[in-house]
Amino acid sequence: MTSVAHPIHQQEFVKPDGRPLTLYGLQPIVVTSEIPSPSPEPVDARPVMRWHPLRGEWVMYAAHRLGRTFLPPPEYNPLAPTADPEHPTELPRGTYDLAVFANRFPSLTLDAPKPEGGPAHTRAGVGACEVVVFSQNAAGRLADLSDAQMSLLLSVWADRTSRFAAGGIIQSVLAFENRGVEVGVTLHHPHGQIYAYDHLPPVAMRMLDMARQHHSETGNPWLADFVADEREAGERTVHDEGLALSIVPPFARYTYETWILPARPVSLLSELTDDERDAFARTLKDALLRLDALFGVRMPYLMTVHQAPLDAPHPEFPLHIELYPYLRAAGRMKYLAGTEQGAGEFANDKFPEVAAAELRKVTLEDV
Repeated sequence: MTSVAHPIHQQEFVKPDGRPLTLYGLQPIVVTSEIPSPSPEPVDARPVMRWHPLRGEWVMYAAHRLGRTFLPPPEYNPLAPTADPEHPTELPRGTYDLAVFANRFPSLTLDAPKPEGGPAHTRAGVGACEVVVFSQNAAGRLADLSDAQMSLLLSVWADRTSRFAAGGIIQSVLAFENRGVEVGVTLHHPHGQIYAYDHLPPVAMRMLDMARQHHSETGNPWLADFVADEREAGERTVHDEGLALSIVPPFARYTYETWILPARPVSLLSELTDDERDAFARTLKDALLRLDALFGVRMPYLMTVHQAPLDAPHPEFPLHIELYPYLRAAGRMKYLAGTEQGAGEFANDKFPEVAAAELRKVTLEDV
């Protein structure tokens, strides 16, 4: 399928409390109200990080997050466009598709002050946290975006990553979505988040190490060999767009874990061509719809977008999206218990080949 080029429009604003807001759209941005903020007071976040000597990783502490909004009624939805100026939300009224703003309750900030006192190996929580609002429709879901809007979202993630890379402080960017109260969502309005780290977190570091090892041993990018192997096997492929595909990986930790992969190995979203980005977007939407149709309920899930570290070019790193659905069967949650939390090794109730076959059989009509 050949893509139709969609121009991307964006406009920058500053909220009354000083936080930046960027609106993105497929049409020119039109704002019909004042730029709001739930509070005019500047955010006073002082996040701290402490080193875990046995796990070799940082732990973030952000006490101010205890006051963040928790499952408000619809009339107090902070991610909806402001309806009443006396009760401002995070977003203005107007014509736009997506919005990105600095999180009011961040776990990391670029200007985090050096902590006073504390144990050894304590430092400022330097980084950034952004909220990505997928739609003005409070009752919607990510899968309800049009193909063009889904492609726009990929472009927005790429744009935010490029901005962080240009600043010279951030080394790793993770875009993600938590969906469902089962996974701890505190706002139902469809949205995701972006965490930008001034260091390489453990998962990104391990992925990079393993991708480097594969490239050193074979001379090939891991993603190229993986896609070729999975296409040849066929039994774990859920949907194949040609330029992108979705699979239940042979090493799936969650029962219906689904990966979205570009057919051509790239390391960053910004490296996708227009056609590749559109195919990637359609494949992601297809995967989300299948998960919701599987048991006839909105599947609680965690979605993570994995891109290469930003400290240097890493062509061996595999760009991909991972979906972790939290239902292992109808009405049955997957909980991370003893072996997952204590040993770091997952127990899965179903082979990936069986799960992929079930997802392929799903009918997407009227989902």
